Amino acid sequence: MNIALIGLGTMGCGMAGRLVEAGFGVDGFDTSPEARSHARDRGAVVHRTLEATLAAASAPRIAWLMLPAGETTRAVIATVLASAGPGDLVVDGGNSHFQDAAAHAELAEARGAKFADVGVSGGKWGWKHGYGLMVGADPDAYRCLSPMLDALAADGGHRRVGGPGAGHLVKALHNGVQYGILQAYAEGYALLRAHPEVDALAALEAWQSGSSIRSWLLEQILAAVESDPALEDVDPVVPDSGMGRWTSEEAIRLGVPAPVLGAALHARFRSRSDGAAERLLRASRTQIGGQR
Repeated sequence: MNIALIGLGTMGCGMAGRLVEAGFGVDGFDTSPEARSHARDRGAVVHRTLEATLAAASAPRIAWLMLPAGETTRAVIATVLASAGPGDLVVDGGNSHFQDAAAHAELAEARGAKFADVGVSGGKWGWKHGYGLMVGADPDAYRCLSPMLDALAADGGHRRVGGPGAGHLVKALHNGVQYGILQAYAEGYALLRAHPEVDALAALEAWQSGSSIRSWLLEQILAAVESDPALEDVDPVVPDSGMGRWTSEEAIRLGVPAPVLGAALHARFRSRSDGAAERLLRASRTQIGGQR
């Protein structure tokens, strides 16, 4: 099976490597020469244009996009679907808004093709450990994708969560939950640092070693604190991808209380307000300086 993989950034390149290792042929495209070079090193056949990439993939084609959400993804999907034929499958693996999926599925159906949206979690470590994949597709499209999903996912790490749109909805809610978890860890760590008699690094190690709040996210936090105890290289201004906003919007639309997720999103907004980042950084360094 040959796959056209469009978007060879950190996650796209890692996915290309896992697919090649599993025996798939990968024809890849990215506008960045550096990204193309990295994917070539992982075994993908790279092309300089989108058109050449699509032409190289054997029919029926699977075209998987790993692109920035928004107009870029919408434009490339339109281009891919314009040349799609019966049996082709177009997959949006980026962080697109889940409401975009219906229009893409309709365009695909008009061409005799299918569309799937896949929420991809795992970040830059997914190439090594496998990804968590949340698939929005009809059952036939999911069956078609399953061998590829098996190669990409962590053990048991892919599920069909509903029809087109469901994958990106579940991923948006996933990111909203992640905001809340990270905010809780941040507040807990701030309290640890506020006590000079407490070894904050040892406390994190204890939390991660069998406690009920151990997690992969805490593992990454622990690694960051081990390499940079004062967190000098950590930017106190925290961006948001938009998915936390979509989560809060859905909670409001459905009337589902989600105060923790909303508060975590607003904490990110606050970090970007005038003077907030500098105040947080000064307070952080004062607290750290008082520790043993």
